[in-house]
Amino acid sequence: MTVSHRVEPQIVTTLDGAIAVLRSRGLRLSSTRRLMLEALLAAEGPVSAERVASRLNLDAASVHRNLETLERHGLVRHVHLGHGPGLYALLAGGEREYLYCDGCGAARAVPTKELDPLRRRIRERYGFEARFDHFPIVGLCSACAAAGGEERGRELAGPAAG
Repeated sequence: MTVSHRVEPQIVTTLDGAIAVLRSRGLRLSSTRRLMLEALLAAEGPVSAERVASRLNLDAASVHRNLETLERHGLVRHVHLGHGPGLYALLAGGEREYLYCDGCGAARAVPTKELDPLRRRIRERYGFEARFDHFPIVGLCSACAAAGGEERGRELAGPAAG
């Protein structure tokens, strides 16, 4: 099971910035890491390790190991959206938390400060420090809710256990 690393995020917006972070932490820049950083910088959102490996024609195990290393050093975070594999994103735009539609599978990245009022309410009411960066807030987007997506979500989940 992948562990969410709670380390200080390293917000980088360029390949040179990411390389500088790696080197400042005593890590070498292999050709695999360079290709992966370039792919993560170019990605429009979180991507699976398998997708990175496939697109770059790299060994999947090597990609997984490198993503874990990048996450341990604060350059990458992983998130679980829906029922698929963990997805990885470079922290180029800062820390993000996610909203996930159970009806259509759409994911929306939200800056953490936008969820602070919800987090504060949970803390005040339940004494719990909530995070939504590893697992998203799951529900229905407005289009699925309007189209009766609740029923579709139940169909996808299968019959209720009882």
